[in-house]
Amino acid sequence: MTDVIKIANCSGFYGDKLSAALDMVEGGPIDVLTGDYLAELTMAILYSQKIKRDTGYVATFLKQVKQVLQPCIEKDIKIVSNAGGLNPKAMAAAVKDIAKELGLEVKVAYIDGDDIAPQIELLQSEGETFTNMDTGVDLANSKNKLLTANTYLGAWGIKEALDQGADVVICPRVTDAAVVIGPAAWKFNWQRDNFDALAGALAAGHIIECGQQATGGNYAFFEEVPSFDNPGYPIAEIEANGNFTITKHPGTGGLVSVGTVKAQLLYEIGDPAYKNPDVISHFDALSIAQTGEDRVYVSGCKGSCPPPSHKVCINTLGGYRNGFEILIAGLDIEAKANILTDSFFKNVGGKDQFDEVSIELIRSDKENPAINEEAFARLRIIAKSRNKDLVGRLFNAKLIELMLANIPGVGVPTPIGNGESFLAYWPTLVDSKYITEQVHIDGKVTQVIPSNQLGLTAVHYQTPAANIAKAPTGKMVRIPFGRLFGTRSGDKGGCANVGVWAKTDEAYRFLHQFLSVERLKILMPETKDLEVIRYELANINSLNFFIKGILGEGVASSVRTDPQAKSLGEYLRAKTIEVPELLANSINQNECVKLKH
Repeated sequence: MTDVIKIANCSGFYGDKLSAALDMVEGGPIDVLTGDYLAELTMAILYSQKIKRDTGYVATFLKQVKQVLQPCIEKDIKIVSNAGGLNPKAMAAAVKDIAKELGLEVKVAYIDGDDIAPQIELLQSEGETFTNMDTGVDLANSKNKLLTANTYLGAWGIKEALDQGADVVICPRVTDAAVVIGPAAWKFNWQRDNFDALAGALAAGHIIECGQQATGGNYAFFEEVPSFDNPGYPIAEIEANGNFTITKHPGTGGLVSVGTVKAQLLYEIGDPAYKNPDVISHFDALSIAQTGEDRVYVSGCKGSCPPPSHKVCINTLGGYRNGFEILIAGLDIEAKANILTDSFFKNVGGKDQFDEVSIELIRSDKENPAINEEAFARLRIIAKSRNKDLVGRLFNAKLIELMLANIPGVGVPTPIGNGESFLAYWPTLVDSKYITEQVHIDGKVTQVIPSNQLGLTAVHYQTPAANIAKAPTGKMVRIPFGRLFGTRSGDKGGCANVGVWAKTDEAYRFLHQFLSVERLKILMPETKDLEVIRYELANINSLNFFIKGILGEGVASSVRTDPQAKSLGEYLRAKTIEVPELLANSINQNECVKLKH
């Protein structure tokens, strides 16, 4: 047993690089290989697979297991993954078959207890309302049909499996960071009330969960990344006190810097008091420092008691949808779009018959276009209904009828939706007293009770108020927002977040004063009618904006061109703002330094 546990993540999503698992095992010493494959959209995909093929797990993970199982057993590397999805039992059986095929003695554990769909009606009768966290609507008042309901389990089932000698732990819908917290708790035998250490592991898990996003991928200041050839995947070297170093294997591309780590820490969060069923980690208390090439040290994590509830990922059948995108060219774009839109809806019997209609005119046309493509705008129309016939083949036919009978310069429509069903995400909470994890290993079943049901002494942490100095002043100049500030954005159910950070204390003082909620709504007018909450993380010179309802009912049903809000941050960075000249000059100086090196 050494003084750190090296936990390597080989997957940030279902569809990530297949060879990454073997690369992590062969690229250098690690103790645990993890993979994060689940997101709200992934759960919807796995539901369809379970219905059609009786699988419901991430099949590509089994290909990775075939590649790495033997070297992992030889090197005593544990494998912990949430690839079990909706069917961890079947996934565990498939892993055992692979071990047998390879002639290996492997202890495989799987965890369940997350699926509460069969108990929903009983729990409702006992007072659980399953109120949608985004909309405030109770599940009983929804017209949608419930399909899946999976609780986000914590880390203690994973620790129990490892304590019992498991070589491979197959998890269902656990929190993304649980696959890191569990092995760290096992390594150092943390107890349920080691909140600061657990909070550190939670922060580490959150940083490495999305794979190469912590090592230079999707990084705002991408020009700082030396090479995007074969970027490394992240490794968290966690200490007994919960402090940790983020790094990657030598000889790989990408970058691990204060900036890349800070960007990922801000990704897909709301309140910096980041909740998990095992602990609340206070991201506004920790410190981040560069300690070497591709080595970033995170320390001072503070933790407090976990919340009384578990989050639940419910997927419902939201209805059916159809739509299209049409190219409109030339002069009078808006007038043409209005005429075509009115004609189409008269053709199909009116807009009011649909449950929801989205009409979006996306202007990419230019004045005096140099080439044909610069004369195009896109008219995007999508309709939803619980009546499949309303958005079926007739919907498309009524548009095609207009192609020779309406405005000039119309491009061939691109279909969106095709009248197929869509799933609506329903994020909610359930009282933790109803949740019991079960660990299955060698025919033995062990029950694991949530921490908040064990009568632990309450520990709470309040981040001290930051004393922000006065913002710099002087002559103002106009520059793009993103020349001075980095951003990272993403989806949180039907909501989205945009994290913003400054590279220097002076720039943060300006950011803190300048970028209010009101200013954000001016810069991003599509948010003007939405509730936006600003959170401050002065410890890392950052702000986080949580935008409620911008994605509707989640990525699977969103009608936005960017349904996962990945582009919101870069959109903000493209906006031109006025800043003090001394801050603009600091950018030029930094550019000169980079050129010298």
